[in-house]
Amino acid sequence: MTDHSRHPRALTRVADLERDGLTSTEARADLERVAEEFRIRVTPEMREAIADPTDPVAAQFVPSAGELLTRPEELEDPIGDDAHSPAPGLTHRYPDRVILHITKTCDVYCRFCFRRETVGETGPLPENQLTQALDYIAATPAIREVILTGGDPLTLSTRRLGAVLDCLSAIAHLDQIRLHTRVPVVASERITEQLCTILRAAPTAWIVLHTNHAQELTPAARDAIARLVDHGIPMLSQTVLLRGVNASADALEALFRALTKLRVKPYYLHHCDLARGTSHFRTSIAEGRALMAELRRRCSGTMLPTYVLDIPGGHGKVPITSEHFAPGDSPGDWCVTDRNGTVHAYRDPATR
Repeated sequence: MTDHSRHPRALTRVADLERDGLTSTEARADLERVAEEFRIRVTPEMREAIADPTDPVAAQFVPSAGELLTRPEELEDPIGDDAHSPAPGLTHRYPDRVILHITKTCDVYCRFCFRRETVGETGPLPENQLTQALDYIAATPAIREVILTGGDPLTLSTRRLGAVLDCLSAIAHLDQIRLHTRVPVVASERITEQLCTILRAAPTAWIVLHTNHAQELTPAARDAIARLVDHGIPMLSQTVLLRGVNASADALEALFRALTKLRVKPYYLHHCDLARGTSHFRTSIAEGRALMAELRRRCSGTMLPTYVLDIPGGHGKVPITSEHFAPGDSPGDWCVTDRNGTVHAYRDPATR
């Protein structure tokens, strides 16, 4: 087990951020109100990655007064996790795959998180609920893929994570296990040889790394990613398009080139979800499409992710392409066709 006592403590309070020069005394009252609603946690590695309180890394983890504004279209459950939960800890939105919310704990609390209402409330999924979830997966042959998320599955102890992977690997109809994580970037010391060995022992396991800006890819993070890939663990990445962080072709190109060089395939670029208090991060659909068009001019297909929207209300994600998106009657109105052919109205909040 890694000795975490050697490492500095994470910043978890407004006072910690103020002491480190990341916020001001003038902002204290507003930020304390934010902290009452949404948790704060900045790991030592991400603190070191912040060069300036207004830079793209700080914007992701340091709270702002903008989070106190909740717009009418913003939702507590923007992608509809609860609407598709057949067992505790499970979301079964697509026929062939399920999300297993194995823990509610994260090493960092992102200011734009679409699960910000629930992350950090509890720790690992209780054993009896985990058993119910695993029984449901085992009894449903249509499920071919399990996505471990939460929270962040790599915050679990190595022993517990290994036990869950063993149980999933024993289910014959599963083709793939995905672990969605920020840990290799935000807490790279957790990527130990023991953890890599356990992940490699699950023959169908993939890592999907969440990272949004090349500045996050510290030397320690790059080493952690290399350890995973060198152990034969395939890696994808997902990124959220965020105003003030990466909403430029230059920033996205730098990130995708860096990831590809690290042998991580950019997989998804998510349009920012309608989570409460996140409007200051959100771009318009038109802006995102223009960025993707510019990236296609600059970059090869190997480093380009698919730009997607998770349709509010639990209708699933779709690529933001002409096949699924058609302009509505007014600027910023879209007709979005889901995977089943149903059309949904989406009004781009950034145009209001």
